[in-house]
Amino acid sequence: MQQTLNTTLLIIGGGPGGYVAAIRAGQLGISTILVEGQALGGTCLNIGCIPSKALIHVAEQFQQTRHHSQGSALGINVSAPTLDIGKSVEWKDGIVDRLTTGVAALLRKHKVQVIQGWARVIDGKTVEIEGADTRIQCEHLLLASGSKSVNLLMLPLGGPIISSTEALAPKALPKRLIVVGGGYIGLELGIAYRKLGAEVSVVEAQERILPAYDAELTQPVLESVKQLGIKLYLKHSVEGFDAATHSLQVRDPNGDSLKLETDQVLVAVGRKPNTQGWNLEALNLDMNGSAIRIDQRCQTSMRNVWAIGDLAGEPMLAHRAMAQGEMVAELIAGQHREFNPTAIAAVCFTDPELVVVGKTPDEAKAAGLDCIVSSFPFAANGRAMTLESKSGFVRVVARRDNHLIVGWQAVGVGVSELSTAFGQSLEMGARLEDIAGTIHAHPTLGEAVQEAALRALGHALHL
Repeated sequence: MQQTLNTTLLIIGGGPGGYVAAIRAGQLGISTILVEGQALGGTCLNIGCIPSKALIHVAEQFQQTRHHSQGSALGINVSAPTLDIGKSVEWKDGIVDRLTTGVAALLRKHKVQVIQGWARVIDGKTVEIEGADTRIQCEHLLLASGSKSVNLLMLPLGGPIISSTEALAPKALPKRLIVVGGGYIGLELGIAYRKLGAEVSVVEAQERILPAYDAELTQPVLESVKQLGIKLYLKHSVEGFDAATHSLQVRDPNGDSLKLETDQVLVAVGRKPNTQGWNLEALNLDMNGSAIRIDQRCQTSMRNVWAIGDLAGEPMLAHRAMAQGEMVAELIAGQHREFNPTAIAAVCFTDPELVVVGKTPDEAKAAGLDCIVSSFPFAANGRAMTLESKSGFVRVVARRDNHLIVGWQAVGVGVSELSTAFGQSLEMGARLEDIAGTIHAHPTLGEAVQEAALRALGHALHL
């Protein structure tokens, strides 16, 4: 006999957006059920953000140890290291387990009922759980099913053709790896695998790597990629994989066909909203391409049906989903909220790292803004020198008339940690004088932020 549960809020998807919405709803005393077919934490915690950063850290540590085994300028000498990738994956899995266990504990603490299973939408108030003989009736339905990797028809996954999911849990390292896609996912993993000892090539259809970022910002990454010995096949299109010869068939800019021998091919050409397989079409919601169309309160075209995160399209960022989930819970509780951030930081964990917050120089120009653009190189920053990382810079974009800052970009070691300061300055409406007049601790990478503002005002101190 089918059981029926009743709740105020039903959330489909336990990723960063869904679980944060559930926790906040629980805090606000809203009766909440969360349905998740796989592990709590979604792609981000289990097969995305967290495990990729763990693998990147392993790769960096291994490369540094190998560097010291060859005699480093620091005077550190060690014997040649070996890598137990199984133990590395075990360590990574331990971090993921601690985080997902923590999420489950928080949901329990706030009296959120978690149902393990796959949701199937019946209508805007009713969802069934496949295989569990359970029907859930709700007042509010929050859709947070996330996204999934884009697959290529000519490269079906299986055997030597892998996605980022398999790349983050290797049982053994390939001698040769070809990454299809020169965006942030492909490059983050490609650089990590190169540092772990694999021969890596990247095939990208565009004319440069990281095409979503501007050329000046990506130049230090390009230099690093070449220095690491990663081969780039830019403006090359993929035609297929020949299993007999273990080679990827690509077409070069002249239209000639090439065969690139490899042991594995990592397909990393992007992600798309996860709209299939759970009867979303029953709701007949307004769509924005492949994503659900939402307003500034994350409401869909159906009353009391909400959508957040990757399901609602770009930017597909975990921190955006979290902020949206928190807001929706507060709206359901009767608070007045709108999702209208000044900027959302985008971070690329390549070597060196990249950060973009707010408008780039090109975007400011396209918006008709007359702006001052100023950058400060890490080559003139003492802390960067002590970290053996002098490449890169911090760049600020500010209106010429009133010096209001409209954008920050940075490329360099550890610049992901500067994203918070960048975001805060934009949200608080900071001007160049505010940043230039704030005393920054010495020696830190953050001094480059102050110096970029000072330079925009015409008086950088250390340049």
